[in-house]
Amino acid sequence: MLRRIGTAGLLAIALTACGAGGSPAGATPTGGGKAAPPAQTPQTTPPQTTPQSPPQARQGAVERVLAKMSVEEKVGQLFMPVLYGTAADTVSGENQARYGAQTPAKVIAKYHLGGVILFPHNIKGVGQVVGLTNGLQRASADVPLLIGTDQENGLVARMSALMTDFPGAARIGATKDPDRARAVARATGEELRALGVNLDFAPVADVNVNPKNPVIGPRAYGNDPARVAKMVAAAVKGFGEAKVAATAKHFPGHGDTDVDSHTGLPVIKHTKAQWEKIDAPPFRAAIEAGVDAVMSAHLVFPKLDPSGDPATLSKPILTGLLRQKLGFKGVISTDALNMEGVRKKYNDGEIAVRAVLAGADLLLMPNDLPKAYQAVVAAVRSGRISKDRLDQSVTRLLTLKQAKGYLTEAPAADAERAAGVLRSTAHRKLAAQVTR
Repeated sequence: MLRRIGTAGLLAIALTACGAGGSPAGATPTGGGKAAPPAQTPQTTPPQTTPQSPPQARQGAVERVLAKMSVEEKVGQLFMPVLYGTAADTVSGENQARYGAQTPAKVIAKYHLGGVILFPHNIKGVGQVVGLTNGLQRASADVPLLIGTDQENGLVARMSALMTDFPGAARIGATKDPDRARAVARATGEELRALGVNLDFAPVADVNVNPKNPVIGPRAYGNDPARVAKMVAAAVKGFGEAKVAATAKHFPGHGDTDVDSHTGLPVIKHTKAQWEKIDAPPFRAAIEAGVDAVMSAHLVFPKLDPSGDPATLSKPILTGLLRQKLGFKGVISTDALNMEGVRKKYNDGEIAVRAVLAGADLLLMPNDLPKAYQAVVAAVRSGRISKDRLDQSVTRLLTLKQAKGYLTEAPAADAERAAGVLRSTAHRKLAAQVTR
């Protein structure tokens, strides 16, 4: 069913959209030796599709929506905070304290939000999540929301209480079979879409070459750049088949560090040549496969930018490297802006402004949403962020929504259909086959 729309610090989230801090240390399994022939992959539920208009018509729709937006509405499109409650009208003291509005619906309206990210504290049951996502979409009066989550599977799986228990990336990488990665991503996307979630902060495109890495580890497909690249590209295609936006993370590469960016600021000491050989291949593959978004990393990479700023705030890295050198035209998302790795040098308002100036489009989980929102609005009003630069980001976000089948029409999830998709027999068989 489609709904017509007018065009006009809890601990639970200290483990942010980047994933869980305190990951088990140690090298990621890579399936050394000759792998057994893979079993036949079961067919997953075909994704629901929405008829797509021609590219010129889609672009026209984006431009029409953009033209009707105020500066405040455009700035709101950039933000994706975590909200509190299991329904759009849940009254929460946490929402009031953080955002000055009691319910998720009122926070969305107050800040003209472009997206919301879900965490386990938002998840109670299938019917409840469907009601929550539908309610959040109804609260967005003008443009449908990006509703995201971290469902990497394995170690980081925010929706695990409801969804099929698929193995994580390291286990999939050990099969050496990209078709497995594609099938798992497709099935994961189907389950997310059935719940009303339309963006996944996955797959992890890092190459885990440091056995002491405390934050990536088994979240990566392995330590071989070529194999990781194939797996990432396959996963991107799988999410695309399910019509859920995929996000390759964490650019320019978080695999060779012994510092967790949730609690500190890692420094990657690779040369440019090493970056090209080790870190870049999975991101190149993701872009060639049509990835919707790329997430930045809160780490310093001196050979790519000697300023000392983390990649999230680095124009040479986000604009010079990702946009211009690799040719990425989609949405650049920050990692969660409440992480210590990005908060070492600047306050919460300045962080948001600098992320936009660096090239970011989606500002994920600001530590202080009111301060960050007002800082970006003020930067646009003063000309520090040009109106053209703001429009570039909003256009990318609106284009993503249009490409996934909604811009002025938000798909409504259906609890009965979701119950038939989640943990289906085919998906459980697929999970078992990959595990074996």
